[in-house]
Amino acid sequence: MKKKKKIVKGEYGYIHSQKIRRSLTSLGLFAIPMFGFIGAYLLLHTTRNIFTVIALVGCLPACRSMVGTIMMLLQKPMDPEHYQQISQHAGDLLTAYEMYLTSYEKSDFVEAFAFCGNKAAGFSSRIKGSPQHVEDHIKNILKQNGYKADVKVYTDLKQYLDRLDTLNSRKEELESSVTSHQDDRYPGLSRTEAIRHIILNISL
Repeated sequence: MKKKKKIVKGEYGYIHSQKIRRSLTSLGLFAIPMFGFIGAYLLLHTTRNIFTVIALVGCLPACRSMVGTIMMLLQKPMDPEHYQQISQHAGDLLTAYEMYLTSYEKSDFVEAFAFCGNKAAGFSSRIKGSPQHVEDHIKNILKQNGYKADVKVYTDLKQYLDRLDTLNSRKEELESSVTSHQDDRYPGLSRTEAIRHIILNISL
């Protein structure tokens, strides 16, 4: 029987898979100190023992894990219909899906990003108002990492699909216009792949 492939960050279905994975991990981390505490109490008939201290300290990583779990449980997965349309128009473009981008000011959910040369085109149906703050945040992060890119986030699906079609039609031209290089921080990744990697690093 073929083993089911793990869904990694940037792939469609990541939010749903992480809800399950993080919930199970948090439950497991809480269960270990809890069973240790209960077991010690049944043997020693008192909570005044070193195992109680160990159990309390053992809850710290569990609490940390639970914070991440709660944040993920609050997220709504990408609309399957949006994914179907976007994936059809994305063609051979390098893409990333279901990104909950965090910043000091606020956080936003971006359903998809497509990368081509120095162009990064995103789509979000959940951003209220202008997506300028998301674009500026990503540009600043990329700049801090030594990369410059034209970042545009669309809130209208039809406009985004048209943009994907344009990028596909100019893919060879746009990619050849970017100077290839090797970044020691991201061995084995092209410039376009490194930009995708950086954006994924600032998402939940």
